[in-house]
Amino acid sequence: MVRRDADSIPIAVVGGSAAGLFTAWLLRRGGRRVRVYERAERLEPACRTLIVTARMREILGAAGESCVVNAIRRFEVWSDGRSAQFSLHQPDLIIERATLIESLAERARAAGAEIRFGRRFLRLSAGGSPPGLEFDRQEDGERETAAASVVVGADGALSEVARSVGWPRPETVPLLQALVRLPADYPIDTVRVWFVPEDTPYFYWLIPEGNGRGALGLIGEAGERTRRSLEKFLDRRGFEPLEFQGARIPVYRGWVPVHRRVGATDVYLVGDAASQVKVTTVGGIVTGLRGARAVAQAILDSDGAGELRSLRRELNLHLWVRRTLHQFTQTDYCRLLDLLNPAARRSLETHGRDDAARVLLRVCQSQPRLLWMGLRALLTNRSFPSAPASE
Repeated sequence: MVRRDADSIPIAVVGGSAAGLFTAWLLRRGGRRVRVYERAERLEPACRTLIVTARMREILGAAGESCVVNAIRRFEVWSDGRSAQFSLHQPDLIIERATLIESLAERARAAGAEIRFGRRFLRLSAGGSPPGLEFDRQEDGERETAAASVVVGADGALSEVARSVGWPRPETVPLLQALVRLPADYPIDTVRVWFVPEDTPYFYWLIPEGNGRGALGLIGEAGERTRRSLEKFLDRRGFEPLEFQGARIPVYRGWVPVHRRVGATDVYLVGDAASQVKVTTVGGIVTGLRGARAVAQAILDSDGAGELRSLRRELNLHLWVRRTLHQFTQTDYCRLLDLLNPAARRSLETHGRDDAARVLLRVCQSQPRLLWMGLRALLTNRSFPSAPASE
């Protein structure tokens, strides 16, 4: 898609997100000039405790190790007094988001990428020759223009790059969690999950950081109600919040094509800007990195199409599961836990949630009644709307 006569012009990556910095690093390793434009005046990413699968290690290698603070080997899932437990064959990872971004920025710089801070993206001027970008330079309020025949929008769920090119703005949901002190007897390698559909159609979680603290939070649908629900949940379980962490997360409702041509400019989206988020858990680190890798491959004239097709299938499967779970009542969740027989639990233990097709196949083979339960919930069609048609 990218013309070789434009190789001397730096590729512009707008947004110093994990997906953006990973894209910049891969492009520099591929021999292209890269310039990252970040709105903040310095690299101070917000701290947030996250849980990811070991797939992150496969994608990032050593670049991701500094952000890992704990390993999770066991899940406990609760619904109205019922519970199910299963152990992971390959541990999940607890990571610190800010450390991940700092590590990726360091790698990108070391590879030769330039990072310019204090640049607020304004618009794409596609009619020029070469085409250019316009920024508001925050240090002095002046306008700055930059030539760019390739632009990567990595500026988050409310991407200004996407808006300026005409991609629809995604819906977002609030993620809110509190850092809390864990009880002395809390198992440091265990995550607890609670399904409380009267509070949230998603779930609560408690993930241990490994230093006597953990993050207890939820994904909601309305910000103020989400905060009230979390405060009540903390109080009921005797946790006192040390601090709060929050974010707006895009809701994946259908595949977002990641490339558009605007005049002589190739524009790509990666990460949250493309809603590359698993809507079952509203987790986007691994899927965002996969999307970044595919876009970098496409820009470097290698095959990124296969990775994008695979990512699209994965996200669509998570969408199907989320549409099902969004219909569940407390009684449905209790029945779900009751139906998790030993064979179904072994499937969950063996296959991670970044391999949704295999998990669904094995679990439904192990317990066919789960498939019928899911189909019945889908047919109720109470709340989670259908995905928009793809372009």
